Amino acid sequence: MAQPTNLTRIGLAGLAVMGQNLALNIAEKGFPISVYNRTTSKVDETVERAEKEGKLPVYGYHDPKSFVQSIQKPRVIIMLVKAGAPVDQTIKTLSAYLEKGDCIIDGGNEWYENTERREKAMSELGLLYLGMGVSGGEEGARYGPSLMPGGSFEAYKNIEDILLKVAAQVPDSGPCVTYIGQGGSGNFVKMVHNGIEYGDMQLIAEAYDVLKTIGKLSNEELQSVFSEWNKGELLSFLIEITADIFGIKDDKREGYLVDKVLDKTGMKGTGKWTVQQAAELSIAAPTIEASLDARFLSGLKEERVEAAKVFKSSGLDSILNDQHQHQPVDKKKLVDDVRKALYAAKICSYAQGMNLIRAKSIEKGWDLKLGELARIWKGGCIIRAIFLDRIKKAYDRNPNLANLLVDPEFAKEIVDRQSGWRRVVCLAVNYGISTPGMAASLAYFDTYRRESVPANLVQAQRDYFGAHTYERIDMEGSFHTEWFKIAKQSRV
Repeated sequence: MAQPTNLTRIGLAGLAVMGQNLALNIAEKGFPISVYNRTTSKVDETVERAEKEGKLPVYGYHDPKSFVQSIQKPRVIIMLVKAGAPVDQTIKTLSAYLEKGDCIIDGGNEWYENTERREKAMSELGLLYLGMGVSGGEEGARYGPSLMPGGSFEAYKNIEDILLKVAAQVPDSGPCVTYIGQGGSGNFVKMVHNGIEYGDMQLIAEAYDVLKTIGKLSNEELQSVFSEWNKGELLSFLIEITADIFGIKDDKREGYLVDKVLDKTGMKGTGKWTVQQAAELSIAAPTIEASLDARFLSGLKEERVEAAKVFKSSGLDSILNDQHQHQPVDKKKLVDDVRKALYAAKICSYAQGMNLIRAKSIEKGWDLKLGELARIWKGGCIIRAIFLDRIKKAYDRNPNLANLLVDPEFAKEIVDRQSGWRRVVCLAVNYGISTPGMAASLAYFDTYRRESVPANLVQAQRDYFGAHTYERIDMEGSFHTEWFKIAKQSRV
């Protein structure tokens, strides 16, 4: 295996697909890189790929000591291994050969508190540490991801020149990377990014369901609709790949592949963490929560098959069909309404994610810049969309914006689209088609824009059964009423 004549600029440990692709990306941008993996065949495979893909300066090592010693000081090593125990194991292996001032970067989807624990432990050894969210999947890692590094600023400066070149490049706003902030902020931001991604994917799936089930659109029509949508306000990576999916024929049987895919969604955990954090911080995130619940329900395939039989035999299907057989759907109008519903619901989903990031930033003192996060998500990452430029501009106009919904431009867009959004949710309800994400977004919007909500009754109930007290709208202070006694006397 060829060895570099000089020390390499950086190292990468963990050569599954993401690790291999990021290593090749770094090498292609002109930075000689050393690579290491516990399973040595992965090292050889990466070096072979580097040779094939343009004789790239990638140098493989089968043992951790020679790997670490091949990198110039202060050494910088990126780890791309599975979150949790494998990260601790890799740190232990590498740190045995590292020296003061060297740096490890965790590029996996790690829980942010683990990053903070590791940064503290590393600093006691005189080592620097970064937790860096990497978004964009295999393609992004190879050709330009969105990068979210958080932790030691000194460590970030050591690698900034590489990250600026390796990240996705967006012509009008630059490389999709920025120093996020202290501690585990990079991991936290990537986690919420993934939560927003869950919401986005669920909303798109609901749009598909309504168009297919109620509008009776074929896969060819769906491909055409999504391709058209990708030329306007919904232009995004997820809309683009959705259009592609509808056009792909099954290579094993007749028909289209999407129709043969089992309706059971997998998950890695970041969406669940996002929802848990929203609950901990008392931030409403109903669209993201609905998308997580939808994945849980999708996992109950066998139960759903049995439930479908029960309700079919009880006549529900024929009741729903009878209600609609005399009401033909105007396909063109439906497509337009679903586009409006998808866009408006999406604004709510992003608003919830941004509010969650801001709440955590305040709690931890991270001073995160929401507009800058929208900027680095414009390219490379899974949620990249033209729409993010609008979000960046909203925060540029007002860095202290309470909620994206009240930005004047977004507020106008929602008002313009809300009637179509309501028609889609009502139509779905009447047809017995669930649209939990769109409905949750609509409920979020309708609650947020109301001056008065029925929480006064909930507070009265809490005071009635638990003496939890309540405040009044017409005078200061906390109050308690003997509701039960008064009600009992009035019944006498």
